[in-house]
Amino acid sequence: MPARPPRPPVERIRDRLAREIGDRARDLPRGYQRLGDVVLLRLPVSLEAHGRRIGELFQEELHVHTVLALEGGYEGELRHPRTRRLVGEGSETVHQEEGVRWHLDPAEVMFASGNRLERRRAGAVVRPGERVADLFAGIGYFTVHAAKFGRPERVEAVEKNPRAYAFLLRNLEENGVQDRVRPHLGDNREVELPLASFDRIFLGLLPSAIPFVPRALGLLAPQGGWLHVHLVVSAPRALEEASERVGGAIRAEGGILLAEPIPRVVKPYGPSRSHVVVDARARPSAS
Repeated sequence: MPARPPRPPVERIRDRLAREIGDRARDLPRGYQRLGDVVLLRLPVSLEAHGRRIGELFQEELHVHTVLALEGGYEGELRHPRTRRLVGEGSETVHQEEGVRWHLDPAEVMFASGNRLERRRAGAVVRPGERVADLFAGIGYFTVHAAKFGRPERVEAVEKNPRAYAFLLRNLEENGVQDRVRPHLGDNREVELPLASFDRIFLGLLPSAIPFVPRALGLLAPQGGWLHVHLVVSAPRALEEASERVGGAIRAEGGILLAEPIPRVVKPYGPSRSHVVVDARARPSAS
């Protein structure tokens, strides 16, 4: 008989936990996020008192050094994650994904595994020789992929969070793209960027990057280019609504759509809501 495949780690952890606390172990969620040797998970209220023990079990089963409990979303303009350390001494780590090595601290900066395909796509849509701006660069989510795999002329990467910016600098060097990227620490509305000169602009802010469309239009080259605008919308008309909102924002600023916007679902974002990115080819004005 063929050997049975190994049971998933969470099932093994649930069984071990059940021997200690009984039926309440069934409340342990199936999902978790592993970034390097750090694990993030969400604990239901019924298991909060057992957080440390659950962290120890994840440590043992997955051979990681730190386990963090996610206690909500991201706070404020700097998008600081709300976490609580269950076990471990530190949470800075190195995570490898899609040919990129990321230095990060999940307790201090955001990193959504659900955005993996969108990060990879950033390297696929950028064309050699393009001039690219990333207005919410974070630790380099789109910037590194764009610079490493798209081979643009340059990327202007802007990040407001000093801690994320420090990781951005490390990730540029770690992945050998520091000569192709010019990083900026500050608010993209205030950082000096060359106007009317970009072929492609990433606007990766949630819940909505639409308020920054006017800034992006002012940066596009006169002949036009691509805006990649991220936002959260409600089902069931998520794609249609996202496309309409982005197209409307461009037209409201006098911009000209050069093609119908293309919306894509990135991932679910809570009950009946979706994280969507709209690819819009536009130029700044009719003049």
